[in-house]
Amino acid sequence: MLTAPLRMSRAIAVGFAETQAGWIAARLKRLPMRQPFVDGAELPLFGEPHSIRHRPEMRGTVWREGGEIHVAGRPEHLPRRLRDWLTAEMRQRLLPLVHAKAARVDRSVKRINVRDSRSRWGSCGPDATMSFSWRLVFAPPEVLDYLVAHEVAHLVHLNHGPRFWALARTLCENPIEGPQAWLKKNGETLLQYGV
Repeated sequence: MLTAPLRMSRAIAVGFAETQAGWIAARLKRLPMRQPFVDGAELPLFGEPHSIRHRPEMRGTVWREGGEIHVAGRPEHLPRRLRDWLTAEMRQRLLPLVHAKAARVDRSVKRINVRDSRSRWGSCGPDATMSFSWRLVFAPPEVLDYLVAHEVAHLVHLNHGPRFWALARTLCENPIEGPQAWLKKNGETLLQYGV
């Protein structure tokens, strides 16, 4: 799939992609192997390893028991059910964290979206609407804490200047360098699950 600015002609976009074919191929090779949601597969839930267990004898639910995530129902419904459950787990952890950090800077958040963004882990618009990738459910908690601190700091500073970074550091529970390094090293692995 090729994504280009709306005003760019298809011919220019394809021509650009063709001239950059070597770079694109190298980037694709670096992507981690895909990990589909199937019985027996392992995935990290907030950084902790869990195994997927398909429970065809049960009806339409998903639950966690120890280090396992049980998914009931027919096999063809397993990926969607698990993704919906993981997205709900993400929202459950994310919303209180965002609101608590926003309260610390005396700001409110208009809306919080959880999407399948593959290019940005989080964003904060000038209208105080935030978006986060549901795939952060696979990252350790300190990474989510850092990203929330980052986006909440944008409620005050819509830039990446020194005052923004000072506030982001204050809002983050741990030094920001650890989560930043983790994302730089492991961020692409979050994209491998469930595809």
